[in-house]
Amino acid sequence: MILIVESGSTKTAWRLIKDPAAPYESFTSLGINPYYQTAEEIKTAQATVLAGFSELPISAVYYYGTGVTGDAQCEIIAAAFRPFFHPTCSLEIQNDLIAAARSLCGKTAGIACILGTGSNSGYWDGTRISEQIPPLGFWLGDEGSGGHLGKSLVLSYLHNQMPADLRAVFEKRFGVLDRLTILDKAYKQAFPNRWFASFSKFLFDHRRDAFCYNLIEQSFDAYIRLYLKRYSVDTLFHFTGSVAFYYSDILKQVMKKNGLTTGHISEGPMAGLCLYHKGEFWP
Repeated sequence: MILIVESGSTKTAWRLIKDPAAPYESFTSLGINPYYQTAEEIKTAQATVLAGFSELPISAVYYYGTGVTGDAQCEIIAAAFRPFFHPTCSLEIQNDLIAAARSLCGKTAGIACILGTGSNSGYWDGTRISEQIPPLGFWLGDEGSGGHLGKSLVLSYLHNQMPADLRAVFEKRFGVLDRLTILDKAYKQAFPNRWFASFSKFLFDHRRDAFCYNLIEQSFDAYIRLYLKRYSVDTLFHFTGSVAFYYSDILKQVMKKNGLTTGHISEGPMAGLCLYHKGEFWP
């Protein structure tokens, strides 16, 4: 029996596989991000889910998540998870880019791209990420992501660049937002990327509006220019994440405009990860 955990800042997907022929057990919980959370905070937030695994004969846990940027973040996840599993259960902790690569590419080379709450990319040579244009996180980067799209929309609101008719619709949906409230959400509250990403749904709903379409196109253009066009290999670009999936029509158009070839697009990596690990665990 194996457990696959795939977490973004907004949502965590859990999938329990008892054997290759059995139906999966799937459920979701709040997002996990060891960059923002301590081990104790993660245990508290996920206690109900984690407690359910204590008596199960799970042989291996494969954790993939955002915010896993180094050994310190891996240890936070390990400290949060270890108490709930048998000592003989193996625990593999990887970042979300490895999840995307294994899910989208399997054991074939390609460039794996993430466009969800945040953004990332890397060249997968079939076994590892051998080239990466490093992302700069929410405040300095994340172009093309839900966080960046939402931030662009909110900035247009603060700078009074949003057309009056669209502004009226925006305020009807979210209320009148003042500068101090937005600054508090941005700099003092937890998960500012998650808060800003919540506004990207408004852009999606109004993507046929010229102003909104332009914001989306500019965000994707920036992501492609700053990251994807800088890779030294000529190969397919595969995408996973809610933004890539729901904005796929616009994403494909902007990719084509930039002379790049789009491969697979998935809403999330879990389905591909299940196929990957079933093949590894039960060859």
